[in-house]
Amino acid sequence: MSLPLSSDCPSIKNILLLDSDGKRVAVKYFSDEWPTNVAKESFEKLVFTKTQKTNARAEAEIAMFENNIVVYKFIQDLHFFVTGGDDENELILVTALQAFFDSVGLLLRGNVEKKEALENLDLILMCIDEIIDGGIILETDPNVISGKVASNSIDSGASLSEQTLSQALATAREHLTRSLLR
Repeated sequence: MSLPLSSDCPSIKNILLLDSDGKRVAVKYFSDEWPTNVAKESFEKLVFTKTQKTNARAEAEIAMFENNIVVYKFIQDLHFFVTGGDDENELILVTALQAFFDSVGLLLRGNVEKKEALENLDLILMCIDEIIDGGIILETDPNVISGKVASNSIDSGASLSEQTLSQALATAREHLTRSLLR
């Protein structure tokens, strides 16, 4: 359940990361404007369809959809979107988008493409949580965001999926050692 957003504070309605076919990679909604998954997917399809022919690779683009301001930027086969109400400041929305875009780039070590994003989906979702909470922008410095996300993982040099495997092997080794010592 999302918190009621203050009219004094800039707020984000959703943050979307879609692939080049308009399919979800990572999404998070902070507004009850889209109450069902069908409504959310319909909005994502609309936004993707209306923006796919634009060239938002060098700089962020801004568009209006269903009384919402959507700012977006593309890299490789990934499309980044941030949505706010039609009364939101576009520069603040662009700042949140750029924070998300740059943080993902840092976390994926510059290899920003769908395959890498899916392999590190946990880091991307943590990144969204570090930037926005309940629709309120918390942090926009990509170095701080990626640092916090990396510090939440045990070894920031290895991907989280590798750490999980390493942890599983260490646990198995411990159990084997204990059973042999009994």
